[in-house]
Amino acid sequence: MRKAAVTTVSTVAGVILLLSLKPHQNPAPAVAEPSGRPSPAPTGHKSSGGGASGTFTGSVINTSYGPVQVSVTLSNGRITAVKALRTPSDRPRSQQIAADAVPRLTREALSAQSAHIDAVSGATYTSDGYTRSLQSALDKAGV
Repeated sequence: MRKAAVTTVSTVAGVILLLSLKPHQNPAPAVAEPSGRPSPAPTGHKSSGGGASGTFTGSVINTSYGPVQVSVTLSNGRITAVKALRTPSDRPRSQQIAADAVPRLTREALSAQSAHIDAVSGATYTSDGYTRSLQSALDKAGV
C-alpha cells in the first residue's frame, strides 16, 4: 500500500510539473493592420441578408459511369441555380441518362433548397454523384 501512495504522489507531481511548463493562455492572434485598400471579393460570401451569396463549386464525385460535378449559385442563402459541370459521358447511354436525369435533379434541388432530393429512377449513380457534389458545394458556402 505504501508503494502505491508514493507512485501516486510522484505521478501527481509529474503532471503538475508538466502543466507548469505549458502556457496557461493562448497567445493573442495577430491582427492585420488595415491597408486602406479593399480586399478582393471572394466568389461567394456571407451577405448582410443572413445567408451566403455567390457561386460555389462542388467536389468531383467519381461514379461507376464517370465523374459528376456541379456548381450552385446562392443569393442570401437560397439556391437560385445549379449547373452540372461534369456528367458521365463515356458511353452514349451514360450521356442519355445524364441528359434526362440532370434537369430533373436540378428542379428537385431548387424546389427542396437543399441536396436532400430523391434519386432519378434509372440514374442512381448519376443522382448520387449529383447530390454529393451539390452537398459539398453547399458545405463550402456554409449553408
